[in-house]
Amino acid sequence: MKALILVGGFGTRLRPLTLSVPKPLVDFANKPMILHQIEALKAIGVTEVVLAINYQPEVMLNFLKEYEKKLAIKITCSQETEPLGTAGPLALARDKLIDDSGAPFFVLNSDVISEYPLKQMIEFHKGHGGEASIMVTKVDEPSKYGVVLLEETSGKVEKFVEKPKIFVGNKINAGIYLLNPSVLDRIELRPTSIEKEVFPKIAAENKLFAMVLPGFWMDIGQPKDYVTGLRLYLDSLRKMSSPKLATGPNIVGNVLVDESAVIGEGCLIGPDVAIGPGCIIDSGVRLSRCTVMRGVRIKKHACISSSIIGWHSTVGRWARIENMTILGEDVHVGDEVYSNGGVVLPHKEIKSSILKPEIVM
Repeated sequence: MKALILVGGFGTRLRPLTLSVPKPLVDFANKPMILHQIEALKAIGVTEVVLAINYQPEVMLNFLKEYEKKLAIKITCSQETEPLGTAGPLALARDKLIDDSGAPFFVLNSDVISEYPLKQMIEFHKGHGGEASIMVTKVDEPSKYGVVLLEETSGKVEKFVEKPKIFVGNKINAGIYLLNPSVLDRIELRPTSIEKEVFPKIAAENKLFAMVLPGFWMDIGQPKDYVTGLRLYLDSLRKMSSPKLATGPNIVGNVLVDESAVIGEGCLIGPDVAIGPGCIIDSGVRLSRCTVMRGVRIKKHACISSSIIGWHSTVGRWARIENMTILGEDVHVGDEVYSNGGVVLPHKEIKSSILKPEIVM
């Protein structure tokens, strides 16, 4: 089986982290976002993954070379010279996706994090015999999204309603598809939307079916959702009694700590924290609802909540970092500095407090 991951553009919403690496390589729960998907695909027997990309393909491929060997899966790029929307990239990668087997292929949106029930999706697809399957998820505020209306028993998609003003349903497209190769005949090589142009036509022919996603779902393409996504992901590890979760007297709730990280005396870590490889957390530090990426040093008695600390940054003693502060790569925050929602570009030194959410260039 093959799969295409829609990687797309510049990842502007996750800046300043995406100023250092393409968005799919930004760490989430201690490994690059895209690796969560590639591992899930590999686990159900996908042998080749195509990355549809229009930005820095060489960076992506060089990085993924080691995982290609490690996971024994073929990873290639299909590069757009102009943005092609969410359907155009499938037409562009047509020759990579079609083989003699006639098997369906997966399409995944690279920002989506979930439990990836891909095996169930294959069974569902075989069972209904239609042309395409999409995963849908229930949300609390459907008016922000396009809503999918379906027949409850069969899962057959009846229609799509874009950002409804009145309540019509609470199931939205979750960005995970399983498509027969014939779907490619419906897509022209031009900028085009799979959600707005391709799927409605398949639905009109009664050949599109939707499976309700079990478990959690999050589009982690922006900081607030990234932090929420981490909570949901760790919660899902807890439900599966994962041995990856840290335990100990200084751990509260769900916490992920890389084995090479060093944590000092008297810290309080958690809930909903990920600490990456090579991090040094000095004594008396308080961390909650945050991600601390590879090679970060947090000095004594600093307090960090609801924030993302980028690679190789330093947070000074008694510093307080909160309210969706994001430090890019190699940012150095001085002792006793306070940041209330500061977004700090890479390679900066912060000597005075950031009292309200702002971008520090």
